[in-house]
Amino acid sequence: MKKLILIAISTFFLSANEWCPVTGLQISKNLETSYQAKLEANNALRTYASLYALLQDRQNYGIHEIKKYDTNSKTYIHVDIKDGLHVEKNPLQTIYKKRYYSMGKKLFKKRCSDNIDLDSFFEISDLKDELKRYCKLDSSLYLHATTVYLWDVKRVGGVVFNEKKIQVNRDEKCPVCGMYVYKYPRWAGKIYYTDKHYSFDGVKDLMKWYFKHKKGVVEIQVTDYYSQHAIDAKKAFYVVGSNIYGPMGHELIPFSEFEDAKNFMIDHKGKKILKFSDILYSLSVFKT
Repeated sequence: MKKLILIAISTFFLSANEWCPVTGLQISKNLETSYQAKLEANNALRTYASLYALLQDRQNYGIHEIKKYDTNSKTYIHVDIKDGLHVEKNPLQTIYKKRYYSMGKKLFKKRCSDNIDLDSFFEISDLKDELKRYCKLDSSLYLHATTVYLWDVKRVGGVVFNEKKIQVNRDEKCPVCGMYVYKYPRWAGKIYYTDKHYSFDGVKDLMKWYFKHKKGVVEIQVTDYYSQHAIDAKKAFYVVGSNIYGPMGHELIPFSEFEDAKNFMIDHKGKKILKFSDILYSLSVFKT
């Protein structure tokens, strides 16, 4: 299985990975619209093909030190991106639906192996690297069409499955850390009481709240890491101690299936798998 590798790069050079980690577009062909930023959790430097991609990472993980490619100096220079700026939809989605998905589906059947494990790829750029090496896709168009078809359509949890995600209003703040939860949808969780609910930007903060406010809880939902679907927190399996960070750093990462949690733990150097009842406030994750 492939592992997520976030490669730091200087402001004078492009990323060692030639693809945007969010859209899969080739960086060198989109220089004039490209950006760079560091992830808040671990300061990994990332290069994006577009503003849309940058905003998606800001929403999912949190970023800082934002830079935009400057065509005059041929380097990345600091820019300010307003906090309220948000792009809900990939600008290329219309053309993907009209042309790329159908093309990619045919190409995948004819030129790729059926045993590609889509759950083993953390980002679209990782998948694209794999397809470039092992599939007979002899043009950039064919490669990209196949990649976005697999990522957006065939992969469980792609853009066509958004209706199964935890829904959070834009004004909801995590009661533990105060962050706007809508900015981090892949980590979102909810605790429901009889007359109200609270939203959280990750399982760690959700559990911190739960330890002190158990009385009257009706339901708890967390986000399955692979499918991005809302799942029952009390039936989930949680990996702790992995090398994957959430908005608040180290996280308890939830899965609906034990095998998914086991594979993730192996791929991302996790230390153990816990059931909901095994989660105690004494765990080291709550100290980081």
